Amino acid sequence: MRVLYGMNPVRELLRAGGEGLAELWLAEGAERARSFAQLEREGRAAGAKVRVAPRVKLDKLAGTGNHQGVVAVVADYRYRSLDDLLEVARAAGRPPLLVVLDGIEDPQNLGAIIRSAHALGADGVVIAKDRAVGVTGAAAKASAGAVEHCPVARVTNIAQTVLALKEAGVWSVGAIAGGDREIGSIDLRGPTALVIGAEGEGIRPLVRRNCDHLARIPMAGKLGSLNASAAAAICLYEVARQRNSRA
Repeated sequence: MRVLYGMNPVRELLRAGGEGLAELWLAEGAERARSFAQLEREGRAAGAKVRVAPRVKLDKLAGTGNHQGVVAVVADYRYRSLDDLLEVARAAGRPPLLVVLDGIEDPQNLGAIIRSAHALGADGVVIAKDRAVGVTGAAAKASAGAVEHCPVARVTNIAQTVLALKEAGVWSVGAIAGGDREIGSIDLRGPTALVIGAEGEGIRPLVRRNCDHLARIPMAGKLGSLNASAAAAICLYEVARQRNSRA
């Protein structure tokens, strides 16, 4: 089982059907009836046990006080396969757009990337099984509930996954500070996987070699790079811009 916390993550879980929701914990207090009435109704409709408890109990369940008085106990996150993500695009009749993450370890960054991926039209996010963060409660909170709508695949080897995408006709574009082309100069309207590297380390050499393009984000300031979630958002926006302006 896993724990979700915060209004938006739990609300989006319920909006997506409440699959796997076992318990919904709400903080007691004078505002509880007004703030949580709809969540309580939807939680009961989804078959969850709804419990009211002091905030200190929710702090313990969530492992943080940053839960806004709402904590859900849910079945473990159901990761998808790479083929599942490609099928999402095929079913929608559009060129695939994936975000492939090479060693992201910060749940806040992962959540923010999933949020941007969902908002800007990506078909899913790919993460590694080892030496990378998974879809935790903190990542779900940072995604503002987008994890319930944007599928995440977990793979054994990112470098091999980039090659598998190439065989499937999906071009991989690695975002690195010293890329040989600006991101806006690459045609991103076809099947595309944006590869984003770990905080500090960037994309590992073998993964980098397997990418079809290495792109840089033009920078006007004195800093040489952006963090992973900011870089992913900018690259995703460029894909959306190109695809939406297609003649």
